[in-house]
Amino acid sequence: MTTLSEQAKHNLDQWLGDPSIDEQTKQELQSLDGQVSELEDRFYRDLEFGTGGLRGVIGAGSNRMNSYTVGRATQGLAEYILSVHTGADKPSVVIAHDSRHFSPEFALEAALVLAGNGIVAKLFPSLRSTPELSFAVRHLKATGGIVITASHNPPEYNGYKVYNASGGQLVPHEAEQVIEQIRQVSSFANIKRVEREAAEQQGLLVWLGDDEDQAFLDTVTSISVNRELLAGEAGQNLNIIYTPLHGTGYRPVKEGLKRLGFTNVTIVEQQQEPDGNFSTVKSPNPEEREAFTLAIELGEKIGADILIGTDPDSDRMGAVVKDNNGKYFVLTGNQSGAIMIHYYLGQLQEQGKLPANGAVVKTIVTSEMGAAIAEHYNATVYNTLTGFKYIGEKMNQFEQTGEHTFLFGYEESYGYLAGNYARDKDAVVAALLISEAAAYYKQQGKTLYDVLQELYTQFGYFQESLESRTLKGKDGVAQIQAIMEDWRSNSPAEIGGVKVTEALDYSKGLNGLPKENVLKFMLEDGSWFCLRPSGTEPKIKVYFAVRGDSLSDSEARMNGLKQAVMSRVDG
Repeated sequence: MTTLSEQAKHNLDQWLGDPSIDEQTKQELQSLDGQVSELEDRFYRDLEFGTGGLRGVIGAGSNRMNSYTVGRATQGLAEYILSVHTGADKPSVVIAHDSRHFSPEFALEAALVLAGNGIVAKLFPSLRSTPELSFAVRHLKATGGIVITASHNPPEYNGYKVYNASGGQLVPHEAEQVIEQIRQVSSFANIKRVEREAAEQQGLLVWLGDDEDQAFLDTVTSISVNRELLAGEAGQNLNIIYTPLHGTGYRPVKEGLKRLGFTNVTIVEQQQEPDGNFSTVKSPNPEEREAFTLAIELGEKIGADILIGTDPDSDRMGAVVKDNNGKYFVLTGNQSGAIMIHYYLGQLQEQGKLPANGAVVKTIVTSEMGAAIAEHYNATVYNTLTGFKYIGEKMNQFEQTGEHTFLFGYEESYGYLAGNYARDKDAVVAALLISEAAAYYKQQGKTLYDVLQELYTQFGYFQESLESRTLKGKDGVAQIQAIMEDWRSNSPAEIGGVKVTEALDYSKGLNGLPKENVLKFMLEDGSWFCLRPSGTEPKIKVYFAVRGDSLSDSEARMNGLKQAVMSRVDG
């Protein structure tokens, strides 16, 4: 590319000519003169507000995360809130942020724009976890919530997630209305904003603090089903290592473990402090073994039973346990979910507390192993589209109809929730629950790896895998669309020698679910694979699941399936 596209040039000229944009930002853009591909990527579109909100690289430009794109999104959100708010009181929005670069600044900017629109902004003064934000929206009976985070994305990213009054992320029909309002903010000059001092004086900027933290921890620790056991030797005997991966989990996870009676907890010191560069890891993602490198080194020194990691905004939790050879084994999200469902529902049943109308909710790309375990305990299992917002929406339905009692929700990407106090995944409760399960089974002479093998023997050798391809920028978007269209238009009759029995195109709105660009192919041997563009990263994700008669059988099935599918995806 030698010249900017018409759209990119139009957007760049708008920014350079807009008196609302500060001179420092304009100078940054002018310094990029001649760097066509960089300017094209910054300006070929407005940063897209998806169902989860905004997420992008930090920097100047219409396709970047900065105070102007945050301000514009918040103005649109404010217009939406004012259009739907019917109460006599002023609407209010709770705001939290993580440890990323510019997170505090973007959180304050959002608060001041809300205040400028007469909406009370209730702002946490320092970093807090995403699940605490979800809890606080419900606890404070707020109209909505905002959390500034890019979850486990690389350091150059930040994001902006929006929550409704139930404490859940906006679902599509809500997001579409917000997007329409954002589109109508045609100029940054249309953003209503007040200064901090004025907002505070008018009661439109309220600072939250310890009361909300304590209420959150009280609620999360109440999910425990074996507090008496943990108060004794079980809590003392379990050797735990925890890493917050430079994020928001340090205080709530450490305090939660302490409250439950876990006294033998070691924090990975190098990853304890908030750090927007996430300088000790390639990616602050507990889904990846590399994120546990320091925890594993420490675990080998002190003989830890379980290693736990949480991502920067503490909505995802990963766990590492010892295998039969004493080596550390990283549990997948599906495996951790299966273990927690088995422990949690099993204990409730044993104590006579398992409700007859209990329900477990998972996503369409999550393993069927957890479903089989849940059904063993007579729980009804529901499937939703990918994204915890849909699990939260299902929880709201249960609450309104009384048809089911929500027990547990999870997705393969390391997101879990037990209890009804939030509408988003919570790494804090997951860290506490999996530690509790580890302590319980240790009393019986078992590791969580042992428990996993028992579950395979009882329910079948389920195996899941995920492949993803990162395709950045404008060309990457086009490549991802082309891959999806190829599989949609040319559905295979067989793959790897196994007949395809059903091709599910979720863009058509199957089984009463919202329309989403996802394809899932069911195979004759019970295996399946699924193609899905990420909603938050420049990736296409391919999910695989098989069920075998033995570990070697399931591994062979998985290898064959992955090879056949990915050879076509990669062209």
